[in-house]
Amino acid sequence: MKRAVLETLILWVGLLLCGGLALLLLSLDPGRRWMASQTGETDFLPQIKGVTDLAGGKLRPRPQLAPMNAMQHADVSPFGVNVFLEQEVEPAKRERAIQLAAQAGFKWLRQEFPWEDIEIHGKGDFEDRRHEPARSAWEKYDHIVDLASRYDMHLIVRISNPPAWSRAEGNSAGSYAPPDNYQDFADFAGAVAARYPGRVHYYQLWNEPNIYPEWGNFPIDPEAYVELLKAGADAIRAVDPGAVIIAGALAATVDLDGTSVPGRSFSDLLFLQRMYDAGAGPYFDVMATQGYGLWSGPTDRRMHPRVMNFGRPQYVRDLMVANGDAHKSIWISEMNWNAAPADVEPRYGRVSLEEQSMNLPLAYERIIDDWPWLGVANAWYLKRATDLWEQNRQPEAYFRLLAPDFTPQPVYDSVKAFIAGVGGQD
Repeated sequence: MKRAVLETLILWVGLLLCGGLALLLLSLDPGRRWMASQTGETDFLPQIKGVTDLAGGKLRPRPQLAPMNAMQHADVSPFGVNVFLEQEVEPAKRERAIQLAAQAGFKWLRQEFPWEDIEIHGKGDFEDRRHEPARSAWEKYDHIVDLASRYDMHLIVRISNPPAWSRAEGNSAGSYAPPDNYQDFADFAGAVAARYPGRVHYYQLWNEPNIYPEWGNFPIDPEAYVELLKAGADAIRAVDPGAVIIAGALAATVDLDGTSVPGRSFSDLLFLQRMYDAGAGPYFDVMATQGYGLWSGPTDRRMHPRVMNFGRPQYVRDLMVANGDAHKSIWISEMNWNAAPADVEPRYGRVSLEEQSMNLPLAYERIIDDWPWLGVANAWYLKRATDLWEQNRQPEAYFRLLAPDFTPQPVYDSVKAFIAGVGGQD
């Protein structure tokens, strides 16, 4: 009996010594660098937890990514950036923004064509009478399309944000709420495609339909979104059969009550499966998701369906493969880390400007090296026209690559250097 107790004691001492030695080795620079490369964490204790999470993840099934499958719209330059060109009052500033995007090496501009800003006063009314004198509501969007062509940039036109007249409740239903009649949305999408034949090829129908407030004040409704997607896709394809339809980007969330409780969100993975169950497959050519790193870096390789990190698009890809869409690619609509100052709420995580400038190039590197099923990844975002977000201390302001006055942030310079280093991936 005493011998057995002694042997057990020796075993535990040995395990403790081995554990201590492992911790000592991990605490040294090579160990810290390795843990950072696997967990996306920079602090020691989160790195240790991350390693244990990785070990636990070995017990779960791995996503089936079908990396060798032939894929559509994946063999493209991954370098895209979100822009708010419609908010620039001065045409020269729109051009300056596109110049700087092109100089950084970006090949894609994700630009919203807000329905409420074009078909403003009523159905079929494309005159802007909010100003004197009245003018065509298409005017600045024609300019944006012209500029993109001039600088050899591809436009991803996001169609969303219905006008108040399209809902009986007006904006009290939520300014992003879907229209009462989905044919109104389809007619507008068809009008956009008819105006730019051969000049705009990529259309994204809606944004983040699985979270509040992007579906207005209504419960989240995957089946209704599929109806909207079908109506818009059919209208665009009727005008331009070669158009590429991109599904509304899904936001990463683990909420489960959004389909029954207004003002809440719904899991991106469950939302996508219900899209497939409702017959969405034929109505989009590219799936879209968001790519925010939030609270860990781009090298975080932990996979858990209830954890939000940069690797989450792999779960979306797994669902696509399971539903027979292995031939379709994923595009990331928005991607970056938030460099919010200390006095701003870290709603989206918080990194330093230096960390942000390192993370975005590393994210592109991982996409290029590890995810052959992912096409364009659009950085969030180039710039805003004003500093209103900064004045209101909103964390959304600190994803920017350029300040409102066009001053480059460190992340702009680091991404520019990275793109130049890999040859632009034309």
